Amino acid sequence: MKTILVAGGAGYIGSHMVALLVERGYEVVVVDNLCTGHWQAVKGAKLRVGDVRDGAFLDSVFTEFKVDGVINFAAFSLVGESVTKPLKYYGNNVAGSQSMLSAMERHGVDKIVFSSTAATYGEPEKQPIEETDRTLPTNPYGESKLAIEGMLKWCHQAYNIGYAALRYFNAAGSNTDVCIGEDHGPETHLIPLVMKTALGQRATIGIFGEDYPTADGTCIRDYIHVRDLVEAHLLALEHLERGGESGVFNLGSGDGFSVKEIIDSARRITGREIPAIVEPRRAGDPSVLIASNQKAAEVLGWTPKRGLDEIIADAWTWHLNHPDGYGV
Repeated sequence: MKTILVAGGAGYIGSHMVALLVERGYEVVVVDNLCTGHWQAVKGAKLRVGDVRDGAFLDSVFTEFKVDGVINFAAFSLVGESVTKPLKYYGNNVAGSQSMLSAMERHGVDKIVFSSTAATYGEPEKQPIEETDRTLPTNPYGESKLAIEGMLKWCHQAYNIGYAALRYFNAAGSNTDVCIGEDHGPETHLIPLVMKTALGQRATIGIFGEDYPTADGTCIRDYIHVRDLVEAHLLALEHLERGGESGVFNLGSGDGFSVKEIIDSARRITGREIPAIVEPRRAGDPSVLIASNQKAAEVLGWTPKRGLDEIIADAWTWHLNHPDGYGV
């Protein structure tokens, strides 16, 4: 049985990764400082609480467990906060990845799947976005992830550490089989905010601008079910285990849905009114962001299986049964 270390495995996407690995028969050890994660989300894995920037802590974990590969989700990810607190993001995200890669090199672990982001692209030059397109982040969060991608490339060259950097678009949904879902504080993602409005925990959901050059005037984004997302991570890990080439991969559906389409779908699926109000545009919001997932399909054999209705239905199941997140 292979042992996989999941950094940030108590977080939203990390906990879904842990659930899939456990389901597939892997031994899983989670390292998480629980500053944003939830211990209750870690199902079927061993949890070691500590900070990935602490080299001695990582050494103790790598010594306790014979780790075969690493999947790294450990990062701060609030775009707005990164603009006002850039040193926090470089200090956590970049330094944390440096510490993890250093520990891997010390302990002879040669495979890592890294949680990157579509924010590495910044304002896209064309749609759909391909991995070879220009990377010009418009915020420190995206810059920190791009810096880590560069670190991975050079560590691959110097230490032969194989890597897959997966650039996410918009993850949503939940794993209803093991009762885990999305619980952020503060919450900034559209679909969980819509769910909270459906529950009456918010009076309205805001639509930031309805004068974009799209069919209904609202921004279009690429949404992917979190279970499809973590399945891509496992395929990436298996690709590296086979000696596959390192590199970056987009993870998106290849389709886009507008803000109004998301709200309308949620109204239909939840049967709730979900009041919405139009607010001014947010600075820096592109009108359309859609991923090309052709490379992931060709190289990793990955295509998303779950559509928007399943994303929203699973999100609704989680929020309906856990109105206070992991607080209940």
